[in-house]
Amino acid sequence: MTRIHYRIVQHDGGWAYKLGDVFSEAFATRSAALAAAHRVAREQHVPGNAAYIEFQDETGAWHTEFSAGDDRPEADVES
Repeated sequence: MTRIHYRIVQHDGGWAYKLGDVFSEAFATRSAALAAAHRVAREQHVPGNAAYIEFQDETGAWHTEFSAGDDRPEADVES
């Protein structure tokens, strides 16, 4: 199973949660960013519907894959 980690960082004059190289919106306080990160980590556990998904990779190539909707990652928040 895939495991992902959200981190709380200073960003854009405030605080944000970060996954990999991607930042959330900025929050005025660290505690607000932490609460938002915990919320999105919980949402990662909610199964979705089976569907075909399309995405573009870092080279610009497009891919189509089938997502069963029940292969959710384990998510946590590193504070």
